[in-house]
Amino acid sequence: MLNVDLHCHSTVSDGALAPAEVAARASANGVQVWALTDHDEVGGIAEARAAADALGMRFVPGVEISITWSEKTVHIVGLQIDERNEDLVRGLASTRSGRERRAREMAAQLAAVGIEGAYEGALEFVGNPDLISRTHFARFLVEKGVCQDTAEVFRNYLTDGKPGFVPHRWATLKEAVTWIRGAGGTAVVAHPGRYDFSDMQLDALLTEFKQLGGTGVEVVTGSHTVEEYGIFAGVARRYGLLASRGSDFHAPGESPIDLGALPPLPESLTPVWKDWQI
Repeated sequence: MLNVDLHCHSTVSDGALAPAEVAARASANGVQVWALTDHDEVGGIAEARAAADALGMRFVPGVEISITWSEKTVHIVGLQIDERNEDLVRGLASTRSGRERRAREMAAQLAAVGIEGAYEGALEFVGNPDLISRTHFARFLVEKGVCQDTAEVFRNYLTDGKPGFVPHRWATLKEAVTWIRGAGGTAVVAHPGRYDFSDMQLDALLTEFKQLGGTGVEVVTGSHTVEEYGIFAGVARRYGLLASRGSDFHAPGESPIDLGALPPLPESLTPVWKDWQI
């Protein structure tokens, strides 16, 4: 089986390893086809491509775009993109704008429940306010001893109805798919099991996604349970979507599964990489 991992993150967004370090870990774990998909940012692709080439891995330039759909945050992965495409670059810059203001509001909420210095603490894990995210706050809360791990953080903070949650209006579904397709890429709905959508909502999302030119869905991902592999295999078949596979790796010891460690796609699915020259 070809070991393909098409979803992971580096320090350019909210990962803990530099792009070249992620490449080295993927290669060491047997990954043969690898994509770096940082959140709303393509600044790590050049380093990732060079590292992958040196290690003999097939590299796929990618990105994970945050969108707001039905008042919820959804992620759309773009694969095989041209990271220099001007519309894509401008769109991602627009999507990133507002993160600093949101982060300061998150910190104010945490201060109100007795957790001081959260903005400065989170910034230590990213450096660039334009890229600051909930993951950076979660790592600060673990380092400070408020929670034992990031999973506990997201049970008690930074999510809807909990201290530190501040919604942000991201790109639209149409914008994300248009940017990806305009950059020559393939649009994929990331980890659909994470969104807690009803069957009707999921149907509406996937129907609109396909109408806009989206063609793929993540089936086997570190964000899904084994049961969800089967559920979303059925979704891929029902909607005629290509199936993707990616660990959603962020950091050693933090992510549910390591790079390259996922099981293969279920049988009878058409993989998103079927027409790639591999």
